[in-house]
Amino acid sequence: MNRLTVWLFGGSGGASPLADLGLLWLRLFSGITIAFAHGIGKLPPKPGLIETTGKLGFPLPELFSWAAGLAEFGGGILVAIGLLTRPAAAFLVFTMLVAAFGLHGADPFSDQELALLYSSIFFVYLLSGPGRFSLDALLRQRQTAAPESDRVEADRVGSTR
Repeated sequence: MNRLTVWLFGGSGGASPLADLGLLWLRLFSGITIAFAHGIGKLPPKPGLIETTGKLGFPLPELFSWAAGLAEFGGGILVAIGLLTRPAAAFLVFTMLVAAFGLHGADPFSDQELALLYSSIFFVYLLSGPGRFSLDALLRQRQTAAPESDRVEADRVGSTR
């Protein structure tokens, strides 16, 4: 497996099935929650979100507002189903850190806490991948199995000549 494939779909892991069950539970809960409690309301971005994004210093605030909404909604769904988990988690970590330190930077910690909690959860998925109970793991299994079946077919064809 090449490095990009390992990063996108995770490595062989080695965690216990119980640990993977824990990753699944947290992935489902955090992904669905961020998507439907926070992200869906940002799509399409409302004028207030676009204005706030501009005040945070982002160029093209409409584009970055769409990016935030898509990161929370689409990224949340991807994390929940375990598909392209690491890239989705990377976007979510960035978005949550902007929320914690940009939007709520001057606020008390209690106002930053939720964004920091979400960023911590998604950071774990950025580092660990989704676990074995995910679409990423299924794709990884198919990708590693395909070359072997191709070799078997090549051996069979070669032996008939």
